[in-house]
Amino acid sequence: MSRREVALETTVGSVDLRSCVLTASGTAGHGAELAEYGELGALGAVVTKSLSSFAWAGNPAPRVAPAGDDMINAVGLAGPGVAAWRDHGLRALHEHGATVVASIWGRSTQEFAEAANAMRGADVVALEINASCPNLESRNAIFANSAEATAELVRACRDSGLPRWVKLTLTAPDLVEVATAALEAGAEALVIGNTLTGMILDPSTGRPVLGNGGGGVSGRSLLPVATRAIYDVRRSLPSAPIIGIGGVWSGEDAITLISAGATAVGVGTASLASPRAPWRIQREIARWLYKHATSLDAVRGRAHG
Repeated sequence: MSRREVALETTVGSVDLRSCVLTASGTAGHGAELAEYGELGALGAVVTKSLSSFAWAGNPAPRVAPAGDDMINAVGLAGPGVAAWRDHGLRALHEHGATVVASIWGRSTQEFAEAANAMRGADVVALEINASCPNLESRNAIFANSAEATAELVRACRDSGLPRWVKLTLTAPDLVEVATAALEAGAEALVIGNTLTGMILDPSTGRPVLGNGGGGVSGRSLLPVATRAIYDVRRSLPSAPIIGIGGVWSGEDAITLISAGATAVGVGTASLASPRAPWRIQREIARWLYKHATSLDAVRGRAHG
């Protein structure tokens, strides 16, 4: 067997993917922005930046800043809305042969339902429910901090007719409880996780550098946090499909999350630093598996013995 023949295919719930490497929502745009850097159809899926049922301008600038070796952002879920995206962004993705997962968000359960309903009939393989965004119904709490709120979102999105994946937060008080509630409500897969809340101050003024004040921290330093979260969920829910996200900068990073129990991995901030990162990491996974004469199935969950 040559390195090119190493199998990277995986199955997430009812969805078969040609590769275990996906883009992470929020880092690959709404359309085919990454197409000039690699073959979109060679990836497991392109996960869109989260969309609401309406156009949304997002937060005031500046929206992104360095945070040591990582970054912080407060883009604010800016997007064109589902209808406009289906006419333009989705069409562009299909023209480039991408497998598409559509991520959605809302400020309330009702708005999630509206976004999900607007996706009905769209040629996408799954719906990612971004439960990690603020819940204005609960005074800006995060939906995914609550098992009850997360389950309600999953049920509210069932009329989309699409497999439902739920994007959870690494900071949930009881991540296993939330993950269990999501699966019991009908989610096919768990996306673990998202950014960590933070703030950067300008030392010359003492004021926040981002226009929104605080934001989400992402980058390499999240890898051990995501690893532990995935490990804990896999230990309690051994059959749950998990898309692992957080600090994946290399093929070995991806192997770490897969070893903890991830079914597939999402490449996020690394793509912002280098848009070719998803394809590079995919090649590095294949090289690692070939070098160690093993397979994805053999590596997955091996941290659990």
